[in-house]
Amino acid sequence: MDCFPRDYRPEDEASWLRCRVLSFLGTPYYDNVLPAKPTMAAPGCSLVVVDDAIDDDGGRGSGGVVVGCLDLAVDGALATIETIAVHPDHQRRGIGRALLAEAAARARAAGATTLDAWTRDQPESLAWYRATGFVESDHYLHVFADAYADEGEPARAVERPGAGLRPVGVFSHASLEREEELRARFQRVHVCRRFSQPLAPVD
Repeated sequence: MDCFPRDYRPEDEASWLRCRVLSFLGTPYYDNVLPAKPTMAAPGCSLVVVDDAIDDDGGRGSGGVVVGCLDLAVDGALATIETIAVHPDHQRRGIGRALLAEAAARARAAGATTLDAWTRDQPESLAWYRATGFVESDHYLHVFADAYADEGEPARAVERPGAGLRPVGVFSHASLEREEELRARFQRVHVCRRFSQPLAPVD
């Protein structure tokens, strides 16, 4: 299969959603499920790699299956990867790198000088970002308080619940300085890391 990124099309949505959720399933983002694809405002873009040899839409002729996707937001000099996902059956074939190269070229063309991405603490993802030229910089915590993990977690996360409300799950941000304290109180704490790389100007 050739790894040629193209622009996302509305008819790709169902396949895009499946690719993203299956890619995230084995990562710390396993519960980050979207019911619809977000729109990326120009000059940002949405890219996909499609395997035309596969048709998983019941023969409706969508033109193949999305096996990789990348959403890019551009705000002045900063371009941010909002989503990058490669279907688990198609990983380690250069799809992610092909998407990244195309996104970086488009970000440069839009005037961005820095490309960044935020990700959690999965060793394979961290290694991939480093191997593709990103440098780790800023950090903060993603803290999950989940009654199904520990009945007391949500109460520990919310000091004063509203009248008649009993938290069942809480997702919070916290400074990295509180990592040891929060890991002692909650089962699921991730370090969210910023990776970035400079973009050379377009000649």
